[in-house]
Amino acid sequence: MLLTIGELSHRAGLSPATLRYYEEIALISSTRSAGRHRRYPRWTLRRLAVVAAGQRIGLSLAQIRQSLADLPTDRAPTRAEWSVLSASWRSHVNARIAELTTLRDELDGCVGCGCLSLDRCPLYNPGDEAATEGPGARLIRRAQMDPSS
Repeated sequence: MLLTIGELSHRAGLSPATLRYYEEIALISSTRSAGRHRRYPRWTLRRLAVVAAGQRIGLSLAQIRQSLADLPTDRAPTRAEWSVLSASWRSHVNARIAELTTLRDELDGCVGCGCLSLDRCPLYNPGDEAATEGPGARLIRRAQMDPSS
């Protein structure tokens, strides 16, 4: 059974514009009716659920598309295929957990206290020395990349 874009939109909880965009960037695909209207196989709902799961863990649409490239394009993924895909996403989730834990711990010792201790604060930047490194919070990013600082 094929779904119209309106039916798929309603079932997936996504706007038709989002579905058209997902099709444009090859996350999903459709066939066309004689009147050139989009028609989606029912298993597209499962594929959209995989996209939503990837977004929920913080993957970009490009990363999700790359992951979906390993799945069949003519049916819903099997339990085994989903297991392989989700295992590959596990390292991303673990890295995000570690990053957020570090962020939480640094907030208490830095901005959270309000003192901005000059001898240990990663935000301290006398004379705007970090300006030569480019825009943004360079000292914070440097501290993230070098845990010994």
